[in-house]
Amino acid sequence: MQTPLFTTTPTTQYPPSQVKLLPLRERPAYRASSTPAACTSLELLAAVIGGPQQIETANALLAKFGTLRRLYNAHVNEIEGVSGVGAQTAARLKAALAIGLRMATDDAQERTVITSPADAANLVMYDMGLLPEEHLRVILLNTRNHVIEIVEVYKGSVNSSQVRVGEVFQAAIAQKASAMIVCHNHPSSDISPSPDDVAVTRALVQAGKLLDIGVLDHLILGANGAWCSLKEKGLGFS
Repeated sequence: MQTPLFTTTPTTQYPPSQVKLLPLRERPAYRASSTPAACTSLELLAAVIGGPQQIETANALLAKFGTLRRLYNAHVNEIEGVSGVGAQTAARLKAALAIGLRMATDDAQERTVITSPADAANLVMYDMGLLPEEHLRVILLNTRNHVIEIVEVYKGSVNSSQVRVGEVFQAAIAQKASAMIVCHNHPSSDISPSPDDVAVTRALVQAGKLLDIGVLDHLILGANGAWCSLKEKGLGFS
């Protein structure tokens, strides 16, 4: 039997690309460019991912993480572990989600005058409500209650044994702030103040009086826009 001069290797058969089966006006990139507000999360993810398997990959991401919030908080290595997602695509996804969050934060920060606890909460809730662990930040204010800066002080458990009063006031002193609002998040979404929260607040209020930097409030932020003002509850400010 004569050996053939050429042999052929069967090629891998991929399922047909879903995006190519759609009319142009129904494809994610077209939808995202024309009516982004009407797009589903899947369509927005697919538009960012691009390529022939964008819909399949977006479906796989949502199947693994469930929500955009969980995708935002996921480590890049977890995202790269999804079939069809490489390092560049994972970076684009993280960047796109961060841009959306930054836009919401920037819109809030344009309202730079703080006249109520709600104003302060709106300034930080979009970001801090997404954080998977506790963070403590301070909103620094001038004499007219205009926002000077938002500074992160702690990442981790916020309790009376770990929070150093001097570190909380360090940025306020450096920026010559006249007042500040303390904010920290509860990843559990239970925004009820703990005894540690009240103790930290009391220590900061007393230190602020000595430093002539008013501690106007201490806000606890949860997920889905929930927040609590210790000042309004009279906890730590008496």
